[in-house]
Amino acid sequence: MLTLRVHKQLAEFTLEVDVTCAHPVTAIFGPSGAGKTTILNLVSGLMRPDSGEITLEDIPLFHAEKGIDLPPEQRRVGHVFQDDLLFPHLSARQNLAYGYQFLAPSERKFHPDAIADLLELTALLDRRPALLSAGERQRVALGRAILTSPKLLLMDEPLAALDRELKDRIMPYLRHIRTDLGIPMLYVSHAVGEILQLTEQVIALNRGRVLAHGNFSSIAHQAQILPLLKTRGFEGE
Repeated sequence: MLTLRVHKQLAEFTLEVDVTCAHPVTAIFGPSGAGKTTILNLVSGLMRPDSGEITLEDIPLFHAEKGIDLPPEQRRVGHVFQDDLLFPHLSARQNLAYGYQFLAPSERKFHPDAIADLLELTALLDRRPALLSAGERQRVALGRAILTSPKLLLMDEPLAALDRELKDRIMPYLRHIRTDLGIPMLYVSHAVGEILQLTEQVIALNRGRVLAHGNFSSIAHQAQILPLLKTRGFEGE
């Protein structure tokens, strides 16, 4: 379970979030510039809230009043970006193992061979990123994050750079992560159809403010949500 009670002053607006995410996957949606990526960066430790607290599985990652601010490498949070950010000079195998090799054996929940098999990467392990397709590179990025044995996986529009065919091919792997590996996810996307293939639990965000949080079918017709769905830059499918 992830609890977020944070305040962060940004150049464009003030981010104010007070939510608890208790489901396997919670999606964050809203127009460009709503603060979605900022939330992920606050959870991962790439940004620091001005005040508040962030708790994951009853462990405080950040607590302003108690002076707690764990560095990113101690938070046990995996982060998958829109751009795969693979190391170009390393093979797919070496990229997969990059975080895994720094874990103590007792902390390793998954084996690289098992994750390569799950993501259908076994035949590609000796290739460098330049010789992989966009979809293959994103699967390597997913595998690399999984092999850090995270308590939470942050997904920052991981399919946005892919065409529809590639999105459809990657989505089953995301469902495998959710169902077979049991890693909770905080998933950012503009696309409602993409979100609903993973979860019905959503946080609707606009200009740093949570407009609604709950089951999508329950909140989609609320007055404050309808304009958000029609905003330019928000994909309805």
